[in-house]
Amino acid sequence: MLADKDFIRYSRQILLPECGEAGQLRLRNSHVAIVGVGGLGCQAAMLLAASGVGHLSLFDGDSVELSNLPRQLLFCDADLGKSKAVVAAARLQSREPGLKVSVCGELNSETLTQLDNAGLVLDCTDNFAARHLISAYCAKQGKTLISGAIVGFDGLLFVQRGGEGGCYQCLFPPGTTSAQNCASVGVMGPAVAIVASMQAQLCLNELLQFPCEAGRLQRFDFRHFRWHEARVPADPLCPVCGKDKERKAC
Repeated sequence: MLADKDFIRYSRQILLPECGEAGQLRLRNSHVAIVGVGGLGCQAAMLLAASGVGHLSLFDGDSVELSNLPRQLLFCDADLGKSKAVVAAARLQSREPGLKVSVCGELNSETLTQLDNAGLVLDCTDNFAARHLISAYCAKQGKTLISGAIVGFDGLLFVQRGGEGGCYQCLFPPGTTSAQNCASVGVMGPAVAIVASMQAQLCLNELLQFPCEAGRLQRFDFRHFRWHEARVPADPLCPVCGKDKERKAC
C-alpha cells in the first residue's frame, strides 16, 4: 500500500484513471535500466525517479566533462572528472529518498547480464556498436527496449518489443556506421530534453500497461517542428529477430 505522503507526492498521477493507486504501486515496484547517463539518460532518469519508479540501474563508464553541463542537468562544475553514474545516482537519491539506484559502470559484452534484473531497458547511448549490443540482448531475453537518439535537429524514438514489428537491427543493420554524433555536429539542449521526456513517457506507458505500438520509427525534425513516422517491418534474415536467420548464417 502507498503511505499517506506518497498519496500527496504522486496525487496528480494517481488522479489519472489509467494510473490510480494500483498503477503507482506498479511504478514503485518497477526496475528500469538506463544505458548511458548523458543528455538523454540524465533527463530520463530524473523524470522516472520523480514519477515514482522504485529502482533504476545506471550504466555509464564516462566521467563528467565541461561540455556536458548544458544538457546533462544532473551535473555541475564541481562534478568535473567524476563518474557520471556515481554522481547521477547520488543526486537522484538525494531528491527521491525512496529510490534505489544501482551504479553499474560501462555496459559491454561482459556486463550485459546486469540487465537481467531490469524489467525494461532505455537505450540512451550515442553509438551503433552499443545500440546493437543492447538490442540483440534485449531481443534474446524478451525485454522491451526503448531507444532514443538526438543528433543535430533530428530526434529519434524506437520501441522494440518481441514479436511486434522489426527490432533495432532491422532498422540499422549490423555494420551501420555514422560519423555524426553530438560531439561532431552539435545539438540543442531543449531538443535533448524533449526526446528524453518522450522516452520517459514511453517507459511509464509500458510500466502502466498501456504501451504504444512497437516497430515504428518516430522522427522529429526540431528545426521545422515536424513529425515523421515509419513502420519498421521485421527482416526475415535479421540476425537478431529474423525467422530465417539460421538460413542466412548458413
